[in-house]
Order: sequence, then C-alpha cells, then structure tokens
Amino acid sequence: MARVRDPGGKRAALLAAGMRLAGAGLQGMSINAITAEAGVAKGTFYVHFPGRSEYLLALHQQFHERSLECMRDAITHEAPGYAALLAGALAYLDGCLAERALKALLLEARIEPLIQAEIAARNETNAAVTEPHFVAMGWREPGVCARLFVALVAEAALLELPSGTPDPRVRRAVAEFLERPA
Repeated sequence: MARVRDPGGKRAALLAAGMRLAGAGLQGMSINAITAEAGVAKGTFYVHFPGRSEYLLALHQQFHERSLECMRDAITHEAPGYAALLAGALAYLDGCLAERALKALLLEARIEPLIQAEIAARNETNAAVTEPHFVAMGWREPGVCARLFVALVAEAALLELPSGTPDPRVRRAVAEFLERPA
C-alpha cells in the first residue's frame, strides 16, 4: 500500500490510539473505537489503512521496529558472540514488558494472515542477523541455532507476559542456552 501524505499526523494518531487501546484486546480494537480514541473521522482510518488487519500489521511493525532499535542500542559496544546475543535478548524482553498490553494484543492478533506472514519474515531476518554471533562462538549449525534462539527469546517473552515482570528463571535459561555450544 502506498503511503498517503499525512501532514496532520493522522496516521500517527491512529497508531497511538491503538497503543492506548491495546489493553482491551482484539475485541476492543474496532475501527470505531480506534477512530474515537484518535479523535478522527472513520473515513480517516480508511485513508491510511485498507482495514483492521493492515492496521494491526502496522502496530506490529511499529512495535518490532522499536524493539530492534533497543536491541541495537544494547549491543552497540559488544563484540559478536555471547554478550551481544544476551544483551539483545534481554533488551527485547524488557521492551516486551514495557509495552506489555501491546505485546499481548499482538500475540492475540497472530490469527491474522498478514501478521503470520510478517512474523515468519521477521523471524527469518532476525535469525540471519543472529547467525554470525553463533559463527563467532564456534557453534556447529549456526543457522539452525540462530533460528532456535529467535524462537526461544520469543517464547521467553510470552513466559514473562502474564506477570509483567522479569522472571530471573526465564532469563537465566536464555543465558544458559547460549553457554552450551551445540
């Protein structure tokens, strides 16, 4: 979908509204609720998004762009390998907890085919970025290990989601995975 000129920031207002409504889950994420929360006309929604699925996809992408930025910041001064992988994973987990309601909404939104395709593509990209770290650590099958690590960190986020707090056991398990060469 081509991006529409948006000098008034209506698209950003719609996405911000979704973040505020995230705690209500998918049932509370109607187009009427979104536009009311954003203070825009319903037609404005359709100027920026063909439908709710595309809107949820935009929320999903925005969340993961912020997560990626936090992860990059966390590993800026780390050499490739264990410390970088762990710092990035912990930054991701912290980001999920910081935006807990949105993470829960996005988990619920996985039923959307557009979101499923985005998750698959993002996981492949994250595994490709992660693989050189496993190579640097001398792991056999670094590509497979990278894919498993991406899945492990995603699952770790889901384990911490209900309590809304970091779980030392979960984070220790993530670190221990990295300590055991395959």
